[in-house]
Amino acid sequence: MHRRPIIGIPTQTQEPKGDETPRVWIMGHSYVHSLISHGAIPWLIPLLPHDLPTLRAIYEQLDGLFLAGGVDMDPANYGEARTELCGRVDPDRDAVELQLARWALADHKPILGVCRGVQVLTVAGGGALYQDVQAQHPSAIRHDYYPYTGNYSRDMRIHDVMVAQDTRLNHILQDSRVAVNSMHHQGIKRMAAGFIPTSYAPDGLIESIEAPNGHFAVGVQWHPEEFVGKDTGTDRLFCAFMHEAGSLSRPTTFPAFSCAFEV
Repeated sequence: MHRRPIIGIPTQTQEPKGDETPRVWIMGHSYVHSLISHGAIPWLIPLLPHDLPTLRAIYEQLDGLFLAGGVDMDPANYGEARTELCGRVDPDRDAVELQLARWALADHKPILGVCRGVQVLTVAGGGALYQDVQAQHPSAIRHDYYPYTGNYSRDMRIHDVMVAQDTRLNHILQDSRVAVNSMHHQGIKRMAAGFIPTSYAPDGLIESIEAPNGHFAVGVQWHPEEFVGKDTGTDRLFCAFMHEAGSLSRPTTFPAFSCAFEV
């Protein structure tokens, strides 16, 4: 008997809104519910870049790390000057997520990154990003279908990605062509050491990566949390993550969570 795996989710900074709210840490509900629905116990992680002992103590309790979507990464993290193409950044989140990702990569602790999360994995491994895909990637298609314009929904499938054969992601999704949503303007420019690209958008932009050494370290550029319960491939992805994280869980009286899919 194993307990439900504890999955850490680093938060994001929300600056004060006048006298209405102080500076707070936030995270979207859909990420949390997607993990809970597949058996996880979520642990929202405060951004404590200047308190590594506390951050490390939290990390030691985790069975897996989930890196969610959010604001842009500061180009300083991959050795570039920030231009007007880069949007709002969160230095505390950058520092905490990069630290957690590097610890997890070193320890082979399971990692799943979505949207910004795949970018964090890339930078953690020494890769680099386009500060704006549309402006910097040759022959780029549009990728920034943000829902706040009122014209698009978060679960709108915008374009297909081609998934490479003989990859963990292909085995999980059981499909070589997948229609995905697209809510980002940054993307992978230079691959990270220790990762391989596993899918591409029609314009050649890398849409997902994974570690090829048996470690479950998977990142996708789209937002699969919006398809949970509606798409078998997406549920298989979260099940695979839970399966890997669950293998690290310590014995307890809680029954193990089992997905309905073979992963």
